[in-house]
Formats: sequence, structure tokens, C-alpha cells
Amino acid sequence: MTGNLPEENRDFHDEDEINLLDYWRVIWKRKVFITLVVFFTVLTTAIFSILQIDIFRATAVITPISSESGGVSNLSILSQQFGGIPGISLPSSVSTIEIVNLLKSNMIREKMIEKYNLMPVLFYERWDEQNKEWKRAAEGGFSLNPAGWLKRMVKGIFTEKKAIAVNSPSGNNGAPSMWDGIRMLQGIIDVSNAVKSNTITVSVDFPDPEMAAKMVNYLLAALTEHMSSEAKMAANAKRSYLEGQLRSTADPLIRQKIYSLISQQIEAAMMSELKEKLVFKIIDPPKAPDRKVKPKRSTKVMLSFVASLFAGVFLAFFLEYIKNMKSKVA
Repeated sequence: MTGNLPEENRDFHDEDEINLLDYWRVIWKRKVFITLVVFFTVLTTAIFSILQIDIFRATAVITPISSESGGVSNLSILSQQFGGIPGISLPSSVSTIEIVNLLKSNMIREKMIEKYNLMPVLFYERWDEQNKEWKRAAEGGFSLNPAGWLKRMVKGIFTEKKAIAVNSPSGNNGAPSMWDGIRMLQGIIDVSNAVKSNTITVSVDFPDPEMAAKMVNYLLAALTEHMSSEAKMAANAKRSYLEGQLRSTADPLIRQKIYSLISQQIEAAMMSELKEKLVFKIIDPPKAPDRKVKPKRSTKVMLSFVASLFAGVFLAFFLEYIKNMKSKVA
């Protein structure tokens, strides 16, 4: 085949075959080195994957109640009828973005931690359940125990980045602070918004599947309580304003309109105390998951095998290059 090729193309073809053969010779020559690199990398990845804690994910799907579904108060209709009265603005439906921002806010998460006493749950490794107090042992001290070194190395490599910042206590006597708890929740809670379906997905990743589901419920309950409180405060504030306007006007027609608005504000304050009358509903309630979401041990082992194989081949060529350079200099 090569005899029919022009001389220039035949030389290029032969040179290409020689280069490929040289590459294979280098790989075969360093096969033991490459095998060792792959073996120890895969073995190390497998060991650390086994040491990782299984994480379970509980999920809930909610959606805002639109005015078409009857979830918005009659105040929006009254605002059209009595909108001529200056200084009065009546509430409308709460947007999806507002609900998402509340779910992500530190305020809601702080209320969630305080109401359900989640600090011992979030920092279970530092909580002494038997004595009901925080452990005083300082993990940052120097230790000659190899098992302690291994444990710290595993945490440093495989623990979520957001959770690493709160492993060390910032309070007195080893007790973590509220900011530590908020940062921990930032690492395990995820809130996403599907614009097309107008739904909000709330998920919690935690080693205990039952507690993961409970935390989703805790977050939604904290949101419900906050929105109920805000709606009641807004209704009472508007009621006070309307009562002040009522005392300052003598026009019978305006007084009749204000009376109607005051009665609606009283109704709004009462309805805000009912959980089911809020502006969002739960489409898919959280359940304790039966399967973990991470770590994906088999995937990590396969990726480490591919990466270590490429790294071993690269190092083999690099070592061969250094050897050839030394032989030329000599």
C-alpha cells in the first residue's frame, strides 16, 4: 500500500507509525508504574467513599394560590370599589418570588431553629444526648491518635463545603452559635422555583431520612407562621388607619365605605390565623426517603479509575521525557 504513495506522503505515514509505536513502547515499559497509580488511586477513593455517611433527601412541592383559585381575600375586590379613598392600599396575592425569598431568608430559618430546637440535631456530633449538653472536647487540639487524623482528613475532603465552616464551635463551652446553625441550614436546604409550572420545590439533605422530612415540614410551618403573623399585623395596622380616618371625616358616604373596609380588615385578621387560608398550598408533602442520594460510590470509583489512568500515562511520558533529556545531557 505504501509503495503507491508519493515519497513525501510515504515518509509522513512511516513517521506516524513510528511515533505511535514509540508511544506504545513507553506505556508498556512503564506499565507497572501506571498500574500502581491506578490501583492506589482507586483503592483510596473506594476507602473514603465507604467512610462517607449516607445522605437522604426529603422533598416537598408547593405552589402559590392565585386569585383565580379563591385563595386571595375579598379585599382585592374592595380595593377596586373603594380605591378612591386616599392612603388605602389593600393586599393582593403573594408572588412566587416573595415566597422563595422568604424560604431562603435567615429570618425564617432562625425561627425554625428556635421553635423546634434544631441545634442539637444539626450538630449531633457535638451534642451529648445522655447529659443534654454540648461536648467540651476541643477538636482543634493536637493529637497523636492516627484515627483522629484520618477522621479529620475524611471530613476535610468529602464534607460539604458549606458544612465545613460550622464544624468548629463559635460559642462558649463548645456550643455552636445561631449563625452556625443558619450556615448549616444553608448547606442542607435547597429551594428552587419552576417558572413554567409555578411551583416551588423545597428539599433537605440529611443523614436521618425521618429528620430530613421533618425539617421540610418545620421550614414550611415556620413560613406559614410568619406569613400569618405578617397578614394579621398588616390587617390590624390598616384597621387602625381606617378607624383614624373614620374619626376625622363626617361625610356619610365615605364613613359607610370605611365601615365596610374595617369589617373586611377584621375578617382578614381572623382568616390569617387559619393555616389553610394562606397564599400557598402543598402539592406534594415531604416523606421520609427510602434511598440515599449521595455519596454515589460506584460513580466516584469509576471516575477515579479513568482520571488515574490518564494521570498515570501522562506521568509515564513525563518520566520518559526526563530520562531522555538526562541521557542527552550526559
